[in-house]
Amino acid sequence: MAPRYLDLGLIVLYLVGITAFGARFRHSQKSLKDYFLGGRSAAWWAISLSIVAAETSTLTIIGTPALALSGNLGFLQVVCGYLLARILISILFIPHYFRGEMFTAYELMRRRFGEGTRRFTASTFLVVRALAEGVRVFAISIVISIVLGTGEVASIVVITLLTLFYTFEGGMTAVIWTDVVQMFLYLAGALLSFWMILERIPGGWAEVVRLAEPAGKFQIFDFRFELTREFFARPYSFWAGLAGGCFLATGTHGTDQLIVQRLVSARNERESKMALVASWGMVAFQFTLFLLIGILLYVYHLKAGQEPPRPLDRVYPSFIWTHFPPGVAGIVIAAVLAAAMSNLSAALNSLASTTILDFYKPLGGGRGRPEAYFLRLSRWVTVGWGVVLLGIALVARNWGSVLEAGLAVISITIGALLGVFLLGILTERANQPGAMAGMIAGFAAMGLVHLTRAAAWTWHVVIGATVTFAVGYLASVVLAGRRS
Repeated sequence: MAPRYLDLGLIVLYLVGITAFGARFRHSQKSLKDYFLGGRSAAWWAISLSIVAAETSTLTIIGTPALALSGNLGFLQVVCGYLLARILISILFIPHYFRGEMFTAYELMRRRFGEGTRRFTASTFLVVRALAEGVRVFAISIVISIVLGTGEVASIVVITLLTLFYTFEGGMTAVIWTDVVQMFLYLAGALLSFWMILERIPGGWAEVVRLAEPAGKFQIFDFRFELTREFFARPYSFWAGLAGGCFLATGTHGTDQLIVQRLVSARNERESKMALVASWGMVAFQFTLFLLIGILLYVYHLKAGQEPPRPLDRVYPSFIWTHFPPGVAGIVIAAVLAAAMSNLSAALNSLASTTILDFYKPLGGGRGRPEAYFLRLSRWVTVGWGVVLLGIALVARNWGSVLEAGLAVISITIGALLGVFLLGILTERANQPGAMAGMIAGFAAMGLVHLTRAAAWTWHVVIGATVTFAVGYLASVVLAGRRS
């Protein structure tokens, strides 16, 4: 294929522009509160959009259409669970995060159980978030390899370094406001691509419905309920979606520093709740849009008498690059990279905040040093995590569907985190030894479920959280009884 100079030029212009925009916030960084919480000055609507951008990545953009290509709209059942989760977090979690000044989610665990539980939960976050972001960084290579015709990781390094630069310079303020810009860009790109693909299908939307409906592509709900192995192996039933989506989003948005950091960056508790609940509308819209794009691609290939190329994760970005006219392709690919950069910047900042605030400072690091010292150190810890994520990305190449691989990494481990947070919030009898025992049991249960493939990924957080909560509570009662 001949070089696409206009498209490449637009992509480069975007990358340079967003990096410069993010870096300009350096002057506002005077303290750790500025660097990790944006000085608690951002508007609730900006935080809401930043939440959406943080939970959206290249995985969402290239993986969601692939789900509809091979299946239907069933993933929206999971999105229904996301709404229920936001309501529960607003009632149960956010009030605790605004009692005193709290920088990380794991400070709550120190207050409730002790320093040991704080370090255990924070360590879990660091490992899980690093693994999940490694998958997402790898997903960038799928897009870059299509654009540049190479599978080399050098292209991923460029994206990572640019994101790292403005995160290093501007901290959470840069993360939030670049998220706002990038979210509008990738949604505009998705809407543009939806229209462009539809234009290439003779007969338009009526033809899409005529061919996709008999194939069951528009089916959303599956209400079948039978307590069998097959029921728990099916990831996209209404029950699996509602329970799995609710538990998963409660875990990621209520206990994962990636999102909690945004919630505690709000001016007050009320605005934090508004930002979280409002974010669901945009999340539901974008998942619906990307699934419908997948259906359009299914009909396009059906009418062309072609099988979609494998792997399916490559179909959407490949179609953009090969079928869209010069200029349009560059804009849409830049939009895909926008989602990648917004998610990566969020991960880098949250990993750094947990490292400094849950480990370095509590263990006595830098005692007596001025605030400027911790601010400088936070920036270099951000760089260190950037290197770690690149390393993980190199080993994430053969994990199947990138969307489901990313969700599986989170689902296997986030259940134990959610279980121990619920143990601390909902019970008074739970203690630190019981909480630690519950988490270990939760990890063991999920390891067994994963190895035996006993349940679909949508059930993983449900199982992990339930085992953690039950074992943690019982262990607390037993251990308290022995001491008395």
